Amino acid sequence: MESLSVRGRELVSETGILEKGFMMCLQDPYDKHSNPQGFANIGVTENKVCYDLLKERLMRPDMTYLEPSLLGYNNFAGIKSLREEAARFLTDYCRSPVPLNPNNIIIMNGCCSVLCALSAVICNPGDGFLTPTPYFSRIALYTGAYSGLQPVYVPLNSQVTEDHSLPFSLTIQKLEEGMEKAKQQGIRVKALILINPQNPLGEVYSPHLLKECLEFASRYSLHVILDEIYMLSVLDNDFTSVLSIRVLPDPMRTHFIWGLSKDFGMNGLRVGVLYTENKHVVNSISHLATFHQCSGTIQYMVYQLLRDRDWLDNVFFPTNKELLRESQTTLVTGLEELGIPVLHRSTGIYVWADFSKFLTSQTFEAEMDLWNRLITEKLYITPGKAFECGEPGWFRLTTSVPYDVLQVSLQRLKKVLQCGPQSNHRSNSPKNECK
Repeated sequence: MESLSVRGRELVSETGILEKGFMMCLQDPYDKHSNPQGFANIGVTENKVCYDLLKERLMRPDMTYLEPSLLGYNNFAGIKSLREEAARFLTDYCRSPVPLNPNNIIIMNGCCSVLCALSAVICNPGDGFLTPTPYFSRIALYTGAYSGLQPVYVPLNSQVTEDHSLPFSLTIQKLEEGMEKAKQQGIRVKALILINPQNPLGEVYSPHLLKECLEFASRYSLHVILDEIYMLSVLDNDFTSVLSIRVLPDPMRTHFIWGLSKDFGMNGLRVGVLYTENKHVVNSISHLATFHQCSGTIQYMVYQLLRDRDWLDNVFFPTNKELLRESQTTLVTGLEELGIPVLHRSTGIYVWADFSKFLTSQTFEAEMDLWNRLITEKLYITPGKAFECGEPGWFRLTTSVPYDVLQVSLQRLKKVLQCGPQSNHRSNSPKNECK
């Protein structure tokens, strides 16, 4: 450790629950035939339901094309043909009222890289970003890697009031309270980061709430970063992309992120897309993009995939949603049989579930005790503590895995919950609202 810089030591210390769980599963993965005693992983949000379908498409001859330009240096912002195709794809699937400009698109090796680079060009060291919690806490690492950006949390809770019909509801009043908290702490907030559908809650922001958030940000001259990486995995099709809004309150400070990791089940390809109408941001981030380029061959494959609308619309997307829906039903039914309420079910990738009645006490120590008992049984799900949830007992479970993984996961979960200690469920649990 002495040989590391201050930042190097910070990076080591930032290894948390998400990384620990992922590495355990990676080193000892469950396989029905070769390793049935390995980790059943329903903690990492990977879409694995269409692997065979993707494999068949990616191995077709049109994917193996190679020319000299793909082996040489290319535009740091992304190969022109892919940026043009991505613009057409997002125009159609995000329902943009006008064609998107491919010159406003940056292609990088994953949305993590996009967040790193984007935060560096719009924020200064020590600035803050506002975000509702629970949230995907790795965002703090990505945004802090280059710019030293620090999170300002807007805590959401499960209590249902007359004003809020659902648990963990985001409101503009809560965002205002977050701004006031930052002011008291001496933090200059420069950005509002929203994931839509929200991770881990699974909530899809309504058009009204989305517009309210954009107007709120405009009042404070905040950049808005909309991460819509799960947008095509919403099962009821009731999703509003920020790119579909005809008139944005502050288009120069509104930035859209999407990638192929979740909707296409291609976490390993590492392809992320940034769309912004701010030319200064495009020009600035293009310089950082040299550190985060996708290989030419990968960009060509993605170009071929996005332009194959017949296969996407008639084969992949319908099949993917059908399998996601079946997987979610299997897991949610199993959870309900164990007496575990589930919150939103809009996204087909994961669910947010209440395990609080299985805690020995309503503390995060008890939550981690339950998590460790699950780990001992070789089952990985993600505790709310990893998402900065303010209430113990909530866990995120991935639904988009093969049927045999779901079955094994439910068996191991049942064993732990039936054998472990239990306590009374907290009186204000939103069980009825979560069904």
